[in-house]
Amino acid sequence: MRKITLPLLLACALLTGCANNSPAPEQQSSSTAESQTDHTADNTEKLPEWMDALPVIRIETVSQGADALDFVTKPVARHVAEAIASWTPGYKIPPEPSYQDCRVSIIEPQADTLPVPADAQVKVRGNWTTEYDKKPLRIKYAEKQNMLGLNDGAEQKNWLLLAEYKDASLLRDRAALEMARGLLEPDGLYCSDARLVEVEINGEYWGVYLLAEQQQISESRVNITEAEKDYQGTDIGYFLEFDGYYVNEEPLQAFHVDYADNAPLTPFDGKGGSGETITALPEAPNDPKKNVGMTIKNDIYSQAQHDFIAGFVNNVYNIMYHAAYDDQAYKFNADYSEIAPADDMTPQQAVEAVVNVDSLADMYIVSEMTCDADIYWSSFFMSADFGADGDKKLTFQAPWDFDSGLGNKNRCSNGKGFYAGNIVPDVNSNEYETVNPWLAVLMYQDWYQDVIREKWTKAYDSGVFSDAVKLVNDETAEFAEAFQRNTDKWGISTRDQAIMNELSKNAKHCLTQKTAAEYLAEWIGNRTAFVNEQWHK
Repeated sequence: MRKITLPLLLACALLTGCANNSPAPEQQSSSTAESQTDHTADNTEKLPEWMDALPVIRIETVSQGADALDFVTKPVARHVAEAIASWTPGYKIPPEPSYQDCRVSIIEPQADTLPVPADAQVKVRGNWTTEYDKKPLRIKYAEKQNMLGLNDGAEQKNWLLLAEYKDASLLRDRAALEMARGLLEPDGLYCSDARLVEVEINGEYWGVYLLAEQQQISESRVNITEAEKDYQGTDIGYFLEFDGYYVNEEPLQAFHVDYADNAPLTPFDGKGGSGETITALPEAPNDPKKNVGMTIKNDIYSQAQHDFIAGFVNNVYNIMYHAAYDDQAYKFNADYSEIAPADDMTPQQAVEAVVNVDSLADMYIVSEMTCDADIYWSSFFMSADFGADGDKKLTFQAPWDFDSGLGNKNRCSNGKGFYAGNIVPDVNSNEYETVNPWLAVLMYQDWYQDVIREKWTKAYDSGVFSDAVKLVNDETAEFAEAFQRNTDKWGISTRDQAIMNELSKNAKHCLTQKTAAEYLAEWIGNRTAFVNEQWHK
């Protein structure tokens, strides 16, 4: 096993955005130089005529046949396609996303020469977003690269291009990640850096995307111990997703959580729960509520590793629940296989021994501020590091996927109401109600509320949330021409019948990127004011 070491950054990464760790020109072999010359010749030979304020990611497929663009136009995630087929007679399941060999260039605004392309593979990525015409993409470079200086120039192979099709403002993920970084980074926690770009594929304009980082273990991303290939021991790092799609994973990469035998939680609604309780899992065979388990996002290599982290996560939640609802401290035995009552610590100390409470409070604030519709279902990440330098605590970080939040769906659409630890409806049909148990379980603990209050006040007073409003307004004005090109290519999603059915009334009435961004900025302002009333010291 190893702790990943951040490679030295090449100076050319700051100039091209895609350093390739190759020797200096005078040291290159003739074959390397010929390869680079060939790549340049294969690339479109001039800068995009339409390019102005945003960087351009130029993707050229190695294969140039008539079907060269099928890999970005046709694929749909298999579990999504199968779900659609189950209710759509005659639906033909499309191909699954697969990598296509490409060469990728990063062209900065005001560039006067073309950069040397880098070898990479590109594919469609995501879940339900793969069904849209404008699909999100994953870039997997052959060699580690930095892209546009993101994350202080850190080099990685894997990068993402988020399509933001569902979000007519194209700025919800951008604004949410900016707020989240302002909260998490002071606590040494990871949140993806991101930047708007325009994309060109095989010379065809492909729209405005959000360039972001792949959620993965890395010193510059989720910084926990990564297991060497085929290592069998449990003393490694685990990167996890609270995930309703866990049933689609290989058994070794997923597990179920019982949430203290599905014990009821009191929702945090600002009214003491209003006499209601809610469980995270189905309560009967005919309960329409779906199971939500955990996906292990990093590679593991043994059943022992799977069983160890499954047991740890289950028992950490049990410790949290006993502390909050029974006023009882529990702690692990030496090998983290069992928990038992502990008379030598308080319930608060029991939780703090196994949970990075700062990280949970940070993620509560992010989730409360964004009112993301998927909060009970997916894209909620945590980690635990049992490596030699690991703290052996469940840590919440890597916030993700906000295109359905911030007033886009009918969740706190006026910016008011408690959400993250409260009862929330099913994201699509409103067929059932549920809760994110990790966010709800400690919400009535005075000591935990003090942590939230401290963090909120510091972030609010430092301008984290007002800066997000400014970002939305500034980038809407600065990149107006790019946003119009995107609309010319893909239309506006609020006129797409499939999308309209998902949107809040306010979002549905936004007919341009500008009006959608104005609504988003207003919503963030209203939301900030509401949350501030509860949590500012």
